[in-house]
Amino acid sequence: MNNQTYMMVVTPHPDDAEFGVAGTVLRLTREGKKVVYVVCTNGDKGTDDINMKPEELVKIRQKEQLAAAKLLGVSKVEFMGYPDQGLEDTHEFRKGLVRLIRKYRPEVVVTADPYRKYMWHRDHRIAGQVVLDAVFPYARDRLSYPDLLEEGLQPHKVREVWLWASDEINYRSDVTDTFDIKMQALGCHKSQVRDIPPEMKDRMRDWARMNAEGEDFKLAEAFHRVHMRY
Repeated sequence: MNNQTYMMVVTPHPDDAEFGVAGTVLRLTREGKKVVYVVCTNGDKGTDDINMKPEELVKIRQKEQLAAAKLLGVSKVEFMGYPDQGLEDTHEFRKGLVRLIRKYRPEVVVTADPYRKYMWHRDHRIAGQVVLDAVFPYARDRLSYPDLLEEGLQPHKVREVWLWASDEINYRSDVTDTFDIKMQALGCHKSQVRDIPPEMKDRMRDWARMNAEGEDFKLAEAFHRVHMRY
């Protein structure tokens, strides 16, 4: 496999990537392309189990994310470790993303659309916005975080950004042949979805079918796709 990273998926929480982009990830890794996950938060608040301790939940969710990523052929998972519901647009968070973008040098970065209207998890809004800022201009500009140069991390120009859960879809990715394994990957997150009920599978298949309307394939994941112009 080429050492060049084709795609970096920056997911606010463990399991968000499986909802948003897993079918596409599997299709790409089957083609021999390298995909890296970056998980921003540790998911320590994602439970209604009154007996679950946050520190134990963190361990569980990390194992679940690693299992899902392995099933999808993801090359590497980076855990940033911020608390669930605790993302902020900070120097530290942005620099951490810039460091990872320069380390893996992806052609495409995928994350949650920060501009989705009305009800949207705050971590998704913050993550999406900070990812966009990290891609441009910070990862590109040599004098942004000059200490990263001392770490050997040279500037990098991302070619494209894809945003899932967007209100302005302009790109549909064929997941017809990968949808079933996407659902298996989602099922790895047992602390969140337990056994996926048939009605949830049907609802997600219907959504994927709707996303593919007008295309020559049956099921799709949909994005707002931005081509970077430097």
